[in-house]
Amino acid sequence: MLAYRHLFHAGNFADVFKHAMLVRLLHALAEKDKPYFYLDTHAGTGRYDLRHAWAEKAREYANGIQRILDRPDLPKGLIGYLDAVRAENPDVGLRFYPGSPRIARGLIRPGDRMVLAELNKRDCADLETLFAGDRQVQVRCMDGYQALKAHLPPRERRGLVLVDSSFDRAGEFARIVEALADACRRWPTGIYAIWYPLMEHGAMRRFERDLVGTGIRRMLQLELTVAPESGAATMRGCGMLVVNPPWKLDGAARPLLAWLAEALAQPECGGSGGSSVRWLVPE
Repeated sequence: MLAYRHLFHAGNFADVFKHAMLVRLLHALAEKDKPYFYLDTHAGTGRYDLRHAWAEKAREYANGIQRILDRPDLPKGLIGYLDAVRAENPDVGLRFYPGSPRIARGLIRPGDRMVLAELNKRDCADLETLFAGDRQVQVRCMDGYQALKAHLPPRERRGLVLVDSSFDRAGEFARIVEALADACRRWPTGIYAIWYPLMEHGAMRRFERDLVGTGIRRMLQLELTVAPESGAATMRGCGMLVVNPPWKLDGAARPLLAWLAEALAQPECGGSGGSSVRWLVPE
């Protein structure tokens, strides 16, 4: 399992991958006029100071957002995400990195609604301060998996659930499978985006088998690697499982992830990057 406080990792390659995909999903929801619901089960603090001592300890952002922010060959699929990062840094270069709550808040429209769940009391307090007085945002200091039970199904028929667990305890893959199966029974029309780190091969195959065993249809699996499994990197890659993905997400994700794999690869850890987009379960 991972040792975790997100400020140590803010803006790293996994954040770039995760938040680029989050923006794609929210843009797809906004293509229709009807309001949608967004639930973030592990919301964090919402905003991270990259000059904080924790962020500077490993400077993971240097191999993530800093590496791509000003590249001249950016694909169009990253523009919305990078605009969200630049909006946090109008005058200071790259100092602040927006978490998923801040990114989502910049994209929801009047009439849309957000619920942010965070179990850590200090992080939840920071989140409440960040969104104080915002009537479109509800902050709940609670376990993310309990938030799925408490807030699904929403009154809106459309929406997105982001599950971004810290993976700092044993059994997290099994916990995700159980929670996702229950959530899809409660709200079968919602989009679910499940972020996960790439662990050893056997653990990943068990996770996939358990997901298929739930009987959930339309599961798209996106993965990004920046270092080989046998290399020196603490985390070689990560993935996102998307249930009920928007139309043509698979086609749009392939070139985008291929570009990110090249841009974020860590050859100093013994290899090159790679990406994968495949249907774990089709319709």
